[in-house]
Amino acid sequence: MSTFAAATSRRLPRGWAHLAFQFVIWFGFYVAYQLARGAADRSVLRAFQNGEWVLHTERHLGTLFEPGVQRVVDTSSVLIALTSYTYWLSQFVVVGATLLWVYFRHHERFAGFRNWLIAANLVGLLGYVLMPTAPPRMFPEWGFVDTLGQYASINHDSGFIASAANPYAAMPSLHAMDALIVGIVMFGLVRSRLAKALWLAWPLWVAFTVISTGNHYWLDVMVGFVLAVVTGVALRQARSMRLRRA
Repeated sequence: MSTFAAATSRRLPRGWAHLAFQFVIWFGFYVAYQLARGAADRSVLRAFQNGEWVLHTERHLGTLFEPGVQRVVDTSSVLIALTSYTYWLSQFVVVGATLLWVYFRHHERFAGFRNWLIAANLVGLLGYVLMPTAPPRMFPEWGFVDTLGQYASINHDSGFIASAANPYAAMPSLHAMDALIVGIVMFGLVRSRLAKALWLAWPLWVAFTVISTGNHYWLDVMVGFVLAVVTGVALRQARSMRLRRA
């Protein structure tokens, strides 16, 4: 074995095979996501009916504030750019980067972090199958704007995104759910007060982003947050039960 290969192997917590297996797990999740997308694509009418139900529910509660948030953001090119980049990068790039960081820097916390994300996302995908929901940007008659479609160079109609993304995946918001999980885990691992404050604010910023770009209703965000908390508590209880039995 070369010196470089030996040094690299020492830096890997459990070797190349274990690291490769983590990528296999996430590829499996991608397959599950595509199956959920296929189910949602066969229920277009129901997706729009569910979207209208969410809109009527929010209006009945007096909390249909999302169009107002969009109008504020649309007046600022800086906010448009920041929210657009956040939307595209938060769920895959940020989640992937934090997973790798935890894998190498705090490996003892990696399995819990990974399992929490997977469990929550699988429940979220089940939500997409049971309740496909058209996002706010598909309801211009309610005052919504497709911010990414109007201003961003990359949008939901762009090449690979159009073929891979689920267009009727509003309920729940996996963006918000993943951001809360990442924020909680990273808050507990980073040391500086500034870093802790930034990670604590991360889920709130992502929630603002998905609402202001017309991709999620605030109810989607709240359901996503609840799913993150419920799955986290369930996994912790399951782990406690295993430890008591050991």
